[in-house]
Amino acid sequence: MVNFAGWSMPVQYALSHLESHLHTRQHCSLFDVSHMLQTKVFGRDRVKFMESLVVGDIAELKPDQGTLSLFTNEEGGILDDLIVTSTSEQHLYVVSNAGCREKDWALMQVHVHAELLLHSLCPGPSAVQVLQTGVSDDLAKLPFMSSAVMGVFGVPGCRVTRCGYTGEDGVEISVPMGRAVELVELLLRDPQVQLAGLAARDSLRLEAGLCLYGSDIDETTTPVEAALVWTLGKRRRVAMDFPGAKVIVPQIKGKVKRKRVGLISTGPPIRPHMHILSLEGRPIGEVTSGCPSPCLKKNVAMGYVAGEQSRVGTVLAVEPITPSGACQGQWQRWGEQLSPLET
Repeated sequence: MVNFAGWSMPVQYALSHLESHLHTRQHCSLFDVSHMLQTKVFGRDRVKFMESLVVGDIAELKPDQGTLSLFTNEEGGILDDLIVTSTSEQHLYVVSNAGCREKDWALMQVHVHAELLLHSLCPGPSAVQVLQTGVSDDLAKLPFMSSAVMGVFGVPGCRVTRCGYTGEDGVEISVPMGRAVELVELLLRDPQVQLAGLAARDSLRLEAGLCLYGSDIDETTTPVEAALVWTLGKRRRVAMDFPGAKVIVPQIKGKVKRKRVGLISTGPPIRPHMHILSLEGRPIGEVTSGCPSPCLKKNVAMGYVAGEQSRVGTVLAVEPITPSGACQGQWQRWGEQLSPLET
């Protein structure tokens, strides 16, 4: 167990990290994400209000459709990443990160419903198949990033959202708090379902090239630098009516000094805070996340490099860092740099 944003969270359960990661890719896993902040935003001007805080086009969302978006500040920095769903119950349902709980609350200043507990029947090829046996709704008709309220294995009033953060198909289930343990036990009766902890969550999302707030994105990075331009609504770009638009929009067609890229290598794993170098040994960036990939059998990482070095296929190098933080030895050539998330 470790402290995670003020919550006591398991790094792993019965399965090892490697076993849990591969089980998720081959079958499905259950992740406890009840620490995440869930907010319901009511009111006639709820869409206008939310669009004053985020970069996404909330007005264009259909009933029970959601989108990944970003809270930004006036300098263009990312305050948090979040999912906003426009529900058919006439409110916005917002899920954001536990580590940003206080500043997200301060931003939204709305009534927070504490009656819900979120669990994620996470991604894997069997996730929807497993859940379908316990619901009357046809989940095949639930598109990606859409949701519906339904009974799940006899537990009423659950919001099921077709989404996840591992690169696999999956769903998130928001369940009444008093029924959460019951629902988890029912789901675990299926041998395809196993509990998964923080270690697998991190390696799965990194293997899929997905950002972790506080590591890969924060208030010092803009959506363009982070290769998250796709989160900016087209209408919002034209109107330039979101926080930081005067900084962010010009970056889309211009050049940025640094950009987030994906890295793949063989040999020793690449770890956070290692310096990224050009082949001439010149520092051009820093690693933000890195680990061995159980599926690719290679090391994967992401980090920020100088804009002119961000082209897919560029060969770079990494300089190890000692525990004291000082660089040691000569830079080593790790392999090709990939950038699968560029837009």
